Amino acid sequence: MSRALTDTTALEQPGRSVGLLDVFRRRYLLSLIVRKEVQIRYRGSVLGWAWSYVKPLVQFVVFYVAIGVFLGMNGRVDFFPIYLLAGITVVTFFNEAFANGTRSLVDNAALIKKIYLPREMFPVSSMMIAAVNSLPQILVIIVIALFFGWAPSLAHIAALLLALAIVACLATGLGLLFGAINVTFRDAQSFVEIIVMMSVWASPVMYQWEMVAGQLPEWLFTVYRLNPITPAVELFHYGIWSPLNPRNGQLLPDLWLFSGIAMATSLIVLVVGQLVFRRLEGRFAQDL
Repeated sequence: MSRALTDTTALEQPGRSVGLLDVFRRRYLLSLIVRKEVQIRYRGSVLGWAWSYVKPLVQFVVFYVAIGVFLGMNGRVDFFPIYLLAGITVVTFFNEAFANGTRSLVDNAALIKKIYLPREMFPVSSMMIAAVNSLPQILVIIVIALFFGWAPSLAHIAALLLALAIVACLATGLGLLFGAINVTFRDAQSFVEIIVMMSVWASPVMYQWEMVAGQLPEWLFTVYRLNPITPAVELFHYGIWSPLNPRNGQLLPDLWLFSGIAMATSLIVLVVGQLVFRRLEGRFAQDL
């Protein structure tokens, strides 16, 4: 028998994955999944993508009238609808990526049991789909802010990009973690729904951080700032709302320090999520 037939050094075990790296080696497949899910969202719609721009515009009007005028927030916080929309955009991106990432393996059970592909593909694609769906809302907020005189510096643009990076890593890591657990224990999905419901109130979206600082002891306020979504929301406020020069536009204390901690925390969650995912991956086909 020839050496070519007996040498197995170049052979690999079938179906062996190298984790997240394997997902991006198959970028074309990832792009197909993302494109398919985005197209399904607007299938049969007359306006199609236009709805992605109509919704944030309607939200702006509703917030301006209902909360700004009726509840008097326009007088308390300058450009309050922009402040509110900026925070909601970050939380919506996180919630959609996290919740869909948790369900992604169960929703694609038939595909997982039939063919091999990196299972991490599904939580990652959920995050990317959420990012695509958030892009129109970000563009609408920027256009509205431009109307009111938005003139960002490089630091403001960097803050927006850092906020998106924090949320993307955190949501992907949590999607991997809870998505893997959800295959065996479907209670994980209900637990995630509680987290998603609380996330909008656990960060300064509907209110300003000063309201929290005045009610909590210093150590608990520090814990509040250690929540990665809190600096991510404040980075978006800094990038979009602060350049409008609001009278009460104070930055979260040590914003850049806690943003760095949030980025590090998100990366740690991503690594832990990947490790747990790899540990439980062998049972996916059986439990699904």
